[in-house]
Amino acid sequence: MTAHDFGPIFDGARVMVILRDLPPQETVRLANRAWDLGIDVVEVPVRTPEAMEALRVAVQAGRDRDRIVGAGTVFDPAQVRQAAGAGAAFTVAPGLDLAVVDAALSHGIPHLPGVATPTEAQRARDHGLVWLKAFPAVSLGPQWFKAVAGPLPELRFVATGGIDAGNAAGFLAAGVRVVAVGSALSDPAQIDRLAELARGGRETAVRPG
Repeated sequence: MTAHDFGPIFDGARVMVILRDLPPQETVRLANRAWDLGIDVVEVPVRTPEAMEALRVAVQAGRDRDRIVGAGTVFDPAQVRQAAGAGAAFTVAPGLDLAVVDAALSHGIPHLPGVATPTEAQRARDHGLVWLKAFPAVSLGPQWFKAVAGPLPELRFVATGGIDAGNAAGFLAAGVRVVAVGSALSDPAQIDRLAELARGGRETAVRPG
């Protein structure tokens, strides 16, 4: 895996779960639920000191099941250092800060910055990034991804912000590689649909030809 490459992290996955502002025990419970559903990639935002502890215990739970956990809402190099120390496999941010990108790479973990315009996407690409987080995806809409793919076909997008089981398929059909969902995981009405999306990605990944 190259320093910028999220390909091996997602590896056929189409759904990532975001476990935000939850106590450590609940974070681990929902992470295990995601893994049981076949949703392998989990992000724990670390906006507070309490959230950093939730990240630590989720990372340990993931190691027990050979799953990875990343740190979200990482705004500055100091947070990158803390996240790396907690065992995060990657970092995520709502916006694009090249100092944070470089800090993550210095710790040997890839960073997924947020973009919302072609200018930001091009700036990230020129810095060597291929995988980007589009935020807020629900405001951008699926057509945004189709439009950006014209001049910037090499980019791979994770759609975050307002995604749930009801609209995720539309974003995936528009070319998004991964959709990130938050509170949808705790909604019983959405669980089966999210699991189906996750399985669909894996089946596509192993299909011959």
